Amino acid sequence: MGRVIAVTNQKGGVGKTTTAVNLAACLAANDRRVLLIDIDPQGNATTGSGVDKAELELTTCEVLLGDARAMDAIRPAEDDGFAILPANADLTAAEVRLMQEIGRELKLRQALEPVAGLFDYVLVDCPPSINMLTLNALTAANGVLIPIQCEYYALEGLSSLLETVRQIRNSVNPGLEIEGLLRTMYDPRNRLANEVSAQLIKHFGDKVYDTIIPRNVRLAEAPSFGVSALVHDARSSGSKAYMALAQEMIALESAGEQAGAA
Repeated sequence: MGRVIAVTNQKGGVGKTTTAVNLAACLAANDRRVLLIDIDPQGNATTGSGVDKAELELTTCEVLLGDARAMDAIRPAEDDGFAILPANADLTAAEVRLMQEIGRELKLRQALEPVAGLFDYVLVDCPPSINMLTLNALTAANGVLIPIQCEYYALEGLSSLLETVRQIRNSVNPGLEIEGLLRTMYDPRNRLANEVSAQLIKHFGDKVYDTIIPRNVRLAEAPSFGVSALVHDARSSGSKAYMALAQEMIALESAGEQAGAA
């Protein structure tokens, strides 16, 4: 069974979709079978993976509403080597309809059951808010990866998200855990960034990834070409950082499996 990881932070502009797309590409480059699920009506992960939102017939919307199987809606992100369950603005209508259904927070988990075993990692790119779509992702997930820009409001928003995770764990998904906190768009010359980074490490310890994602022009450019930074410019600092993150995650999972077997 693939590990399902929700990439989320209700604060926008922290590099959430950038992380989802580039981590998917780098995990795939490390010979992992990866599915990226776009559950954000903006569909940025979809376009960033080279898929035209306007031409989609089956999306996350139809899958959540039970009108299509996940396998029928999944398509390849051909340049980057992973699979994607794409999304577009239709997903907004799905959220409204889900509010009226029994077991509405379980729809994604149920849809993934037939396909999750085909992948090593399933990454879910969530909307920048705690809504029904995000709750579906958290209910389906094994872990939560939280991209954080090291700025003044970062810790305030983080506490709200962690409370939501606690509530989900206590209700519908007791196995949910914090996968890791990822410092993004980091500028080591910024004193505040360094202070917030130190606070994260103080409060969350080894849940903070060693890998830090720097501010990088190539990361910002890549979505306009419909590819990851790894394809756009593998030598860029942003691409190298996400490759390091992928390898750190693989190493942590391997260490966890060995500890569990001991």
